[in-house]
Amino acid sequence: MVRSNPGELEVVPRHVAIIMDGNGRWAESHELPRLQGHRAGTRNLDKILDVAISIGIRYLTVYAFSSENWSRPDPEVSGLMALLAENLRERSRSLNTRDIRLHHIGRLDRIPSDLQIVISEVIEGTRNNTGLDVSLAFDYGGRQEILEATKAMIRDAVPSETVDAELFQQYLYTAGTPDPDLIIRTAGEQRISNFLLWQSAYSEYYSAGCYWPDFDDQEFMKAIIEYSGRQRKYGGL
Repeated sequence: MVRSNPGELEVVPRHVAIIMDGNGRWAESHELPRLQGHRAGTRNLDKILDVAISIGIRYLTVYAFSSENWSRPDPEVSGLMALLAENLRERSRSLNTRDIRLHHIGRLDRIPSDLQIVISEVIEGTRNNTGLDVSLAFDYGGRQEILEATKAMIRDAVPSETVDAELFQQYLYTAGTPDPDLIIRTAGEQRISNFLLWQSAYSEYYSAGCYWPDFDDQEFMKAIIEYSGRQRKYGGL
């Protein structure tokens, strides 16, 4: 049994970000359509939210759909859009029950209008919650985020001599959210995949060998326990 008592951990990360990888391969390994893998992955997130709350994680960011995922086959993309809308509707009450506040990072203008409405409604409905902050990275890309921040600063005619890291971060999608302490990727992959490029400068990384639908509370705690034993140096000695 993996320990789940926060008192047994040397350090609990304040902010954990997860690249939820392997839904399609999980489905194929079970001889199921790829969309069934995405459905299983969506259900799996509830367990991770519960563990995050129980051990005192304050911020959780999940990479659900990248700006590059639009290149996937149309049926899979439309299925993902419908699946997210369905799950947000079904879980909006549960988010409030668990005192979770939802944020969206990425672009909203390219996704279907009905999904835009659902996301906006859930964000508004959870805005007064004070527990776990969950950022949903949907139609998100790190390069896209940096470019959009730069364009916004130009539009605002920000004097170049006033530009520093603190000011730049205020123009990012993640403004107001601390940088991730730990980034987890499932399915054994080692790539960053255009995720939180600015924010992950000093993040710790953890690669889990299992596909995302199999990344349960025990696997999550393995990542947290390993992180708690690391020494973060931020470029120092």
